[in-house]
Amino acid sequence: MKNKERKKNVRLISLRVKTVVVIVMTALILSAIAVTISYNFYSKTMDEHYKTLTSNLAKTAATQLDAEDLLRYYNAVKKIGPYDDGKYWSDEEYRAEYDRKANALKDERYYELLNILFEIKDSNNITFLYVQKLEGDMCTYIMDADRSEEQCQLGTEHEVSGPTKEVEHPEYGVPAYISNDTYGWLCTSAEPVFDKAGNPVALVGVDVSMELIMKDRADYLRGIVILVGIAALVLIVLVVLGTAFAIVKPINMLSAAARSFVQDRSGGHKNGSAVSRLNIRTGDEVETLCDSVKQMEKDINNYIADLTAVTAEKERISAELNVASQIQADMLPRIFPPFPDRREFDIFATMTPAKEVGGDFYDFFLIDDDHIALVMADVSGKGIPAALFMVIAKTLIKNHAQAGESPAEILKNVNEQLCEGNEAELFVTVWLAIIEISTGKGIAANAGHEHPALRRAGGKYELVVYRHSPAVATMEGMRFKEHSFELHPGDSLFVYTDGVPEATNGNLTLFGSERTLNALNRDPSAAPKELLRNVKEDIDAFVGDAPQFDDTTMLCFSYFGAEPEGQPDELTPDATDETFLQS
Repeated sequence: MKNKERKKNVRLISLRVKTVVVIVMTALILSAIAVTISYNFYSKTMDEHYKTLTSNLAKTAATQLDAEDLLRYYNAVKKIGPYDDGKYWSDEEYRAEYDRKANALKDERYYELLNILFEIKDSNNITFLYVQKLEGDMCTYIMDADRSEEQCQLGTEHEVSGPTKEVEHPEYGVPAYISNDTYGWLCTSAEPVFDKAGNPVALVGVDVSMELIMKDRADYLRGIVILVGIAALVLIVLVVLGTAFAIVKPINMLSAAARSFVQDRSGGHKNGSAVSRLNIRTGDEVETLCDSVKQMEKDINNYIADLTAVTAEKERISAELNVASQIQADMLPRIFPPFPDRREFDIFATMTPAKEVGGDFYDFFLIDDDHIALVMADVSGKGIPAALFMVIAKTLIKNHAQAGESPAEILKNVNEQLCEGNEAELFVTVWLAIIEISTGKGIAANAGHEHPALRRAGGKYELVVYRHSPAVATMEGMRFKEHSFELHPGDSLFVYTDGVPEATNGNLTLFGSERTLNALNRDPSAAPKELLRNVKEDIDAFVGDAPQFDDTTMLCFSYFGAEPEGQPDELTPDATDETFLQS
């Protein structure tokens, strides 16, 4: 018990842990999303700001320059020859001569324009400011506002790279872009210088350092992470506490109360469970759940009480049904052979009810020393009503038969008596025969019952089909037909109720009359007991696991004559056959 309690406590703690984990994970995901969105928005805003700034500075510088002067310097320096060609770049004498010629081209106007670029650069914190001329994949420097030794000389050439590589004849400048190449983080923009005809003759390039901005980005990211982290931590604490109070605690109370209810029930305590003492007032679905659990406890207690009473009543009824079933079985002949001193005939019968008690019955009895009555009947319906009706019908038939009445008279008188007060409107089908033992002659009446099967000596069983009368207890004042027949030594008679041909398998297929005859003729010369066993085996094999549809009752009468041949000198009674007779 302690181990079970420990496991249950672990489950309760796991609920709290799972709640905290879910809340923390949710807060972390939301925080990461917030930080990412905020940082991207800040970065994009600053990038756009610097792109606009560099573009405006490039446009400003371009408007301060004269296109004709720039074109004049460019044309003049191109006549000197290449400056960065591989075979000259490492030749110091060539470079010195080239610098002398290029510096000679820088007149007063050149320095005037260069000073303008210096003023724009210095007043706007521009990192690099220069003027270039593009031709194909090559770029030629015209001016470079750089006071360091890295200043590009007039006429310096290099291969175009970056976005400017795609612009062979710039008309609208080069869109601003941010790069991180040899010179560090730079925001670059280029704008054309137009001549009087509106044709672009050169590009003014502006590079603004982004190092501080990148540092600001990092600082901003750290700051927003710290701020969002603190906010997330506070939110986590508040949500965890709120969830624990509003959800986890009430659920734990419900769980503990339910566990207490189970323990109280198993321990025999019926009143005052922890569920009934619950008082959860959260104003939400948890409160509704609590009320439902409390109502469910009341319903369970009422159900258990009702179930206990019903179970006790069912056990009482079951015991009474068992007694009724035994009484019904005792009313039918069960000891075989029933007349051990009579060697003129052999008889065997079985009745298997579909419920505890059934409506089928068979009977056979000696009216006198030379006459025997055979009865096979089936009451409509099943269960106790049919069984009670069966008892009355069986008793009335036997009484009238022993009074010496013919089969038709017996059924007529029984019909009148059963119709009196028959408010349940039950009826009974009856096959009744009285046979003279010494001669084998008999008279039979069939009131709505199944056609019997007859086997002549040495032959096979065949149905004896004839027009029969209506069932007994269907209408007052009815008359019943009867007919005579004769049995010869070696003949056998098989009568049964509709439970035999109407036995149904799982596919709802009936056993039928043809299968019944096949079962009888599997060994037609068998003794009555073995014959009924063969039929029962074929029915069981056909039905399989399907439930029994109706009562199954069979009777076989074999006639040997006044001096039977081949029969044992003495017949001893058998015990009750439990295989065929289910009481």
